[in-house]
Amino acid sequence: MQISLIQQQEDTLTQNSTMLSKRSLLAALLSVAVGVYLLPSPIDPKPHVLKGPPPALEGPLAVNTLLQKGRRLFAGKLHGPESFTADEEGNVFTGTVDGKLWRIAPDDSLTLLTHMGQDLPECGSSTDYEPVCGRPHGVRMDRHGQLIVADSYLGLHSVDPKTGEKTLLLANSERCAAGVPFAFLNGLEISSQTGIIYFTDSSSRWGRRHVTLEVIELNSLGRLLSFDPQTGSVTVLLGDLYMPNGIALSPDEHFLLLAETSIGRILRFWLKGPKAGTKEVVMDNMIGYPDNIRRSDHGTFLVGITTPRFRKITPPFLDMIAPYPAVKRFLAKVIPLSWYRVLLPRYALVLELGSDGRLVGSLQDPEARLTWAISDVFQHRGRTYLGSTDLPFLPVLEGGGQLMTDS
Repeated sequence: MQISLIQQQEDTLTQNSTMLSKRSLLAALLSVAVGVYLLPSPIDPKPHVLKGPPPALEGPLAVNTLLQKGRRLFAGKLHGPESFTADEEGNVFTGTVDGKLWRIAPDDSLTLLTHMGQDLPECGSSTDYEPVCGRPHGVRMDRHGQLIVADSYLGLHSVDPKTGEKTLLLANSERCAAGVPFAFLNGLEISSQTGIIYFTDSSSRWGRRHVTLEVIELNSLGRLLSFDPQTGSVTVLLGDLYMPNGIALSPDEHFLLLAETSIGRILRFWLKGPKAGTKEVVMDNMIGYPDNIRRSDHGTFLVGITTPRFRKITPPFLDMIAPYPAVKRFLAKVIPLSWYRVLLPRYALVLELGSDGRLVGSLQDPEARLTWAISDVFQHRGRTYLGSTDLPFLPVLEGGGQLMTDS
């Protein structure tokens, strides 16, 4: 009898202890939840209503493996070759995540041309060092044979392609347009007729190292601008843009095509003619998020897709959260920026557009064997260079326009 009573007391104590542990755990979880709820979110998102589900992979978007026909150059030497340009001698130039500007000779020899910022051992190891080391994005050759570089943090520079000597044209920290300073210089294009430099400021709030927050927030904080090297004047051509990125002039320079990355849209901005100063939507609800736009070697436009929008088992991640600001605010509090890459599919995709903006073809690598997350597509002397924001190699395809029609 006494043993039974003792056993009952022990069982009661065990039950009480278990209940207390559960209550303590519940209280702890509740405290964490309240703490996260009260924690301020770094973003102030707005709801975005999508135009519809992603386009089907058919017609010009029919699945192919044309991007698997290339090879990788400079593995481990070039990290994130973002954009490209070339001189009359056949040298190709590109910038990388460590703030360096490189020259690639016709024989594929690689030469460091200059550092956009400070030359530190930490450059390229973390985006935290980018404001000091620099991060060159758009690169173009002007009509005087000088390199023009849009560095996300350090502004517009002119660089001698032979010596690497830099001249600051427009500093992020010293100049502003319409009272708003630059925060994220990105795309670049130069008029061969006037020398005017067109460029995009992807966000007036977020720098490049916080690009994920810019994409999730979905606020129209970007601009298209022009800079006149002769007068030093800066003009805002378009405002209220959703992460404006790559730009490309038409062959006659009557208009610019402009990629709005965060909403998967391409605009046409008229520079000349009866529509001058106006914009129109060329492509909307795209199959992916566009980065740079370049003219091909046969007169069309090539668009690098940094992330596709594929409906597999579930809708694409960014599509799912777009209409819900509360969800986006919560995710921005609790998920490290580097984790978002895990949620994005690896798939290489390039779109080809006609002069009217109509989709006419695509290059794909469904298994990402050669590359993925394409930032730029540059054709030069029978070779196609594929850019990226952070991959440690340079993918190239041997061949130009015929690649779009080869099977």
